[in-house]
Amino acid sequence: MLIHPDLLIPLIVFSIVSFFTPGPNNLMLLTSGLNFGFRRSWPAILGVDLGYSFLTLCVGLGLGAIFLKYPMIYTIIKYLGAAYMVYLAWVIATSEPPKPDAYKQKKPVSFLKAAILQWVNPKGWAMAVTAVSSYSTIADYPDNVFLIFGIFVLTGVGSSTMWAGLGTAVQKFLHKPKIVRIFNVTMAILLLASLYPVLMPAAHN
Repeated sequence: MLIHPDLLIPLIVFSIVSFFTPGPNNLMLLTSGLNFGFRRSWPAILGVDLGYSFLTLCVGLGLGAIFLKYPMIYTIIKYLGAAYMVYLAWVIATSEPPKPDAYKQKKPVSFLKAAILQWVNPKGWAMAVTAVSSYSTIADYPDNVFLIFGIFVLTGVGSSTMWAGLGTAVQKFLHKPKIVRIFNVTMAILLLASLYPVLMPAAHN
């Protein structure tokens, strides 16, 4: 596979910045780490990483061309995803702080739910379309798509584990129900704020 090195470093930088900055996935994993701990958050971590990487693979292998031909489809998906994110923010903000004896009964986000979440994540669609359209010349097709997929998998695992680990790390400091409630509301507000740049017209240009 012939790789154009002048695009490899920019692609890696784009991947790191996109994955590690706050967004719906990272805020959800941060909250999961706080409420359920790192070990019980692993299904969500893998669901986010593999689910999003698979989305990018699908965009690169054909969905991207459909969006270019029928941009209204992309617009509809983007706003439906934004509506779901608003609902998710409401759920996070209004969720009851977990009680010490309720951790075993409550269930964190499953692998399947985390993977499906990627298909209604506006930031995820914007990242996938941008990556495929901007870095497609890094190698010949379809090697370029699989290269982007591989870089996203590696970067995604690092980002997801970091955010879930960060949530787990602050458990000892946020053990009071009132503080947890403030934390959840803050995460909900940040989740809504993360939608702003994605919904702007320039976000996917």
